[in-house]
Amino acid sequence: MAKSEFDVVVLGGGVGGYSAAIRAAQLGLKTALVETARLGGICLNWGCIPSKSLLKAAEVMHMMKKSKEFGITVSGVEFDFAAVVKRSRDVADKSEKGVQYLMKKNKITNIAGYGILKKHNGGTLIEVQNGGKVTEELVAKHTIIATGSKARSFPGMDVDGKRVLSFMEGIVLDKLPESVTIIGAGAIGMEFAYFWNAFGAKVTVVEMLDQPLPMEDKELSDVVGREYRKLGINIMTGTKVEGITVEKTAPNSKTEKVITKVSGKNNAEIESDIALVAVGFAGNVTGFGLEELGVNVEKGFIKVDSNYKTNVDGVYAIGDVNGPPWLAHVAATEGINCVEKIAGHDVPDVDYNCIPAVTFCQPQVASVGMTEKKAKELGYEVKVGKFPFSASGKARAVGETAGLVKLIFDAKYGELLGAHICGNEASELIAEVTLGKAMEATFESFVRTVHAHPTLAEATMEAAGDAYGEAINI
Repeated sequence: MAKSEFDVVVLGGGVGGYSAAIRAAQLGLKTALVETARLGGICLNWGCIPSKSLLKAAEVMHMMKKSKEFGITVSGVEFDFAAVVKRSRDVADKSEKGVQYLMKKNKITNIAGYGILKKHNGGTLIEVQNGGKVTEELVAKHTIIATGSKARSFPGMDVDGKRVLSFMEGIVLDKLPESVTIIGAGAIGMEFAYFWNAFGAKVTVVEMLDQPLPMEDKELSDVVGREYRKLGINIMTGTKVEGITVEKTAPNSKTEKVITKVSGKNNAEIESDIALVAVGFAGNVTGFGLEELGVNVEKGFIKVDSNYKTNVDGVYAIGDVNGPPWLAHVAATEGINCVEKIAGHDVPDVDYNCIPAVTFCQPQVASVGMTEKKAKELGYEVKVGKFPFSASGKARAVGETAGLVKLIFDAKYGELLGAHICGNEASELIAEVTLGKAMEATFESFVRTVHAHPTLAEATMEAAGDAYGEAINI
């Protein structure tokens, strides 16, 4: 079998993989991408994109329920849950076709199949298999592993795909459960909680740590907790899952129920139709030749340096497979940065202190940089500015006043250390402060920048002013 030679071969067609392939092609490198499933990976097909379609449907349902606040009476509201899910699949399908177009546009050799890495003189050999048979052989000067991650489980929380689900099954579940227990109050768990609750499911969220969204500033996660409880979502924090079992509702019955046994602040057995396990990720590191190549894997993730090089010459790893943060925009950034360095460009390392994180529940939560607690632990003297959306004219006008903007500045130099936003459109508002942090902006940068009125973004300007006693509208 003739071997095809490439400058770069990317293993995995998720956001990180296809971004790396596109940038490599732009830089004039002969590039191939190997993907066993759909282009776009988890994010585009089973995560970020279809979930935002589902969450938008949930927002519409909640808006219908409070339409009277706007002087609009709506009666007889009905929904077709299967159609809601189908729309999300249509959105994912269109996005996947868009990536296919990008492959063609950039003249990238897109190969469907399962890539197995082999040792080879002068590079890495990639055997592409379909149906267990080798269909192509590629030789790469540089191989980028972008195989992503999979949902993690723990003993006693085994996912069966029917009653005990991971996000993969949850995202395509086209029958609304009457009740659901969600294990984990991170971004995935809280987003699913909001979605299922909007359509009438009884939702319980179990979190081992002491706050929902445990990676976020506690002041903001407390806001989300209060708003969720107003919606009727039961959040159990400081609560550990001891085990999940599937049992028949009665002897000889064909109907099953899920029993989640918990301990800690809450000692109970929670009964529900289904359970969703959302407790993190593990890297996809098995079955494609890492051991044969001798690539170092630690705690389920590929070990890399700041250039995304593994310990094996010519082999790199980007995105979820090299560890947290498990974010699509991180994978894309790492892929682009890795390829630019392969091409010999003098580019700085990725600054992980300037990576925004977003949870797309309502109210949304977005953050970048340090929390107030972290900054103080690192020895900074800080000035903290806050502006609640209840004081924002725009927020009052659109009827979304929950939440606040919280900014943390270094008291000595006035530099922005961290930003935390909880509220309507937080996912969009975080971009301004992320750019500001990347540019080493001070509080004056935000206060002296004229913000259009009335906008939600004014809250950023006001929060910066509040840190130094210059806020106008609070």
